[in-house]
Amino acid sequence: MKKIKFTILLFLSLMSEILIAQDSTFTFKGQIDGYGGVNFSNPVKYQTGVRFLPSFSLGKTLKNHLKFDSEFSFNSYLDYHFTGSVNDGSDAVIKPYRFWVRMSTERFELRAGLQKINFGSASTLRPLMWFDHLDPRDPLQLTDGVYGLLGRYYFQNNANLWLWFLLGNSKTKGWETVPTIKSDPEFGGRFQLPVPKGEMALSYDHRTANLAGVLNPTEIHGSPVYHEDKLGLDGKWDIGPGVWFEYSLTHGRPDSAFLPLWTKLFTLGIDYTFGIGNGLYAASEFFRYSSADEIFKPGINQTFSSLTLNYPFGINKIGSIVYYNWNEKSWYRFINLQRQTDNWTYYLFLFWNPEKFAIYNNISGSNMFSGTGLQLMAVYNF
Repeated sequence: MKKIKFTILLFLSLMSEILIAQDSTFTFKGQIDGYGGVNFSNPVKYQTGVRFLPSFSLGKTLKNHLKFDSEFSFNSYLDYHFTGSVNDGSDAVIKPYRFWVRMSTERFELRAGLQKINFGSASTLRPLMWFDHLDPRDPLQLTDGVYGLLGRYYFQNNANLWLWFLLGNSKTKGWETVPTIKSDPEFGGRFQLPVPKGEMALSYDHRTANLAGVLNPTEIHGSPVYHEDKLGLDGKWDIGPGVWFEYSLTHGRPDSAFLPLWTKLFTLGIDYTFGIGNGLYAASEFFRYSSADEIFKPGINQTFSSLTLNYPFGINKIGSIVYYNWNEKSWYRFINLQRQTDNWTYYLFLFWNPEKFAIYNNISGSNMFSGTGLQLMAVYNF
């Protein structure tokens, strides 16, 4: 609660300064969406719900080009799950979604509060998904943020430096399976540099994790607390088609024989828009995950490939994502039909997957996409 109270005080202080300024700006917008889905498993599963996400923005620009702005939004939803005719339960949630204040100039910005931090070039299989849970199947691209302080500086040659300091985040983020200690700071940075026909970047993050609540006490040998370091490398080039790669190496030091010391994630991708009709966009990624007790051992691994296709026609668009699990020789198929009319957007999702879902297990709601089914969604933006 301390981090929320501190951010509220920052927000209210900035709001009072902005509201008395003649050149201040105030924006209120948001979205309302309703959805319903069915999974044709045995027994059949149903899901239905409604979401309201309002957002307030305040801003002010001073004469010396110093700008102050903020965003304050909530994610509120009511969700029901059924197995056959049995109600499995419901979720009624109202929580802060974005809650940050920012000071910025042409080359520098400093943002504090509950915010989204993400980077990298991969789109469907992202090794650098360190701080978010963005799901490529979600057209709304909703994800919880993290509490912290983020600073970015942009050099004249388009290079940029990121530094972050996070505190008060106790839920797992990205690919994490063990949560961070809420009271211990997490810190890191990223340096992105332009190269011929593209850019490359090096990233680092350090956190302190806690096995308590994840493993049974008998499975923990020694202290449940351990340090974890992540090193990331990524690059992207435009050479006709776009090509990119991402690599993430995680080193943890838990006192447990049940957790690996090294985790490696790698993605190689390519995309291109073909001059067919209104333009057919295609992207493909190859992803490999491995974990072992020694850095150069293959250990346990999973390998996936993905193909993304999107084609617009008028106010409509059809898209699909297909995954292939090379270990289990299985396919994952998602088709998305979209129709846009003024403030309304309508979606129809079709999926045909294995009963045992082996991808995006770290993202809530993935079990609903196991097997075969469909989902309808209507979104109103204001």
